[in-house]
Amino acid sequence: QVQLVESGGGLVQAGGSLRLSCAATGSTGHINDFGWYRQAPVKQRELVARITWDGTTMYADSVKGRSTISRDNAKNTVYLQMNSLKPEDTAVYYCNAVGSSVYGKYNVWGQGTQVTVSS
Repeated sequence: QVQLVESGGGLVQAGGSLRLSCAATGSTGHINDFGWYRQAPVKQRELVARITWDGTTMYADSVKGRSTISRDNAKNTVYLQMNSLKPEDTAVYYCNAVGSSVYGKYNVWGQGTQVTVSS
């Protein structure tokens, strides 16, 4: 089984920065993709950024130019550096990992970490 543990959320003023981390533990095997998603109140969960094993990245238009996703394959950890934060970035941020191990393929989510941006 694979577990994801996020950290780094919190309260920040508009224009500030936060760095989220997500560590995968357990029988991780090979993690193909990591992703960060977010869900604001009364809104659907949306993609923020994703990164493949070889470092190819993609970003939602809403965060492009303000956020950077990166990963440390040796530590099975993904990061999301968010700069120039806006109140509309307020949401619960979820980490996602897609991969395979000796137990088969998996697609797992973390428990979420709250990010609140005050105006």
